[in-house]
Amino acid sequence: MSRALNLEDPAEIRRHLSFLSHVEPRYTWIGVADAEGKVLAASHGMLEGQSVAEQPWFRRGLNAATAIDIHTSTILETILPASSEARRFINFSAPLKDPAGKHIGALGTHLDWTWVKNNLAAFKSPGVDVLLVARDQRVLFGPDDLQDETLSVGAAIAAGQSVSIPLTERWPDGKDYFTVTLPVQFDDMPGLGWSLIVRADSANAMEPTKALIRSFWTMLGGGFLVALELLYGFALWLSKPLARIANTAEQLADGRSDQPPYEETRYWEASRLSAALVRLQAQAMSDHQTTPVTTAGGDETQVPRVRLVEAA
Repeated sequence: MSRALNLEDPAEIRRHLSFLSHVEPRYTWIGVADAEGKVLAASHGMLEGQSVAEQPWFRRGLNAATAIDIHTSTILETILPASSEARRFINFSAPLKDPAGKHIGALGTHLDWTWVKNNLAAFKSPGVDVLLVARDQRVLFGPDDLQDETLSVGAAIAAGQSVSIPLTERWPDGKDYFTVTLPVQFDDMPGLGWSLIVRADSANAMEPTKALIRSFWTMLGGGFLVALELLYGFALWLSKPLARIANTAEQLADGRSDQPPYEETRYWEASRLSAALVRLQAQAMSDHQTTPVTTAGGDETQVPRVRLVEAA
């Protein structure tokens, strides 16, 4: 870093840092301080010449890369435009070393907390809440009724332990939520112990599934009704020839054979039954006719053929 920032040329450093803050407006302040804590150069010249030796970001950043959790900055409030609410920042800092490895200063940044909130708000969607939770289980960002509250639900406990876990549990508002806890970690930045909790009301979360089930049953029910209509139609098509055949058979049983059976051709089995009834009707009509017989006295008389069959 010291090779990129020549501490002997504060004007050049200021130019680079001002350009960086213009490209990255999320950084309210970026500055470089020497080993004693005096600000040598900063974006737009803010705080130059002042001491930051007592600032946590400098004390800790002078020896190692450091992240400082959300806080207000009294020193910046004196030079920034007036605001209706106190500004809050997150600090990132890192040591500056000379070629021999000696610590010669620190680079510090003030990241605007409003930028973080706006970006988190963009992740929200209907029925889904996004919470940013600190290591002490305090809500840094979330629904208004949970803002700055310390949570005791399982998802918050997992956040305090930096554990990734999905859960279904009841929250203080009495509703059941599906939650996923994800620690916020960056390979190239010091951690703040934050975790994201994404939660969805279980009733709302199940709504797409319920809608799918309703659609399925509607489709199934509609399919059932269509199938029922088809089966009914098929039953009518199948039973009508059988009804005609049964009617003809009853007429024959009652001795009424004056009407010929209907010639069934709808399907093979009905056709066979119809043909059999035609033959039965013909036989019945033949049996009820008389045949001449000569008696012992030489007289001829008419005797029903059915009697001859019975006598045989």
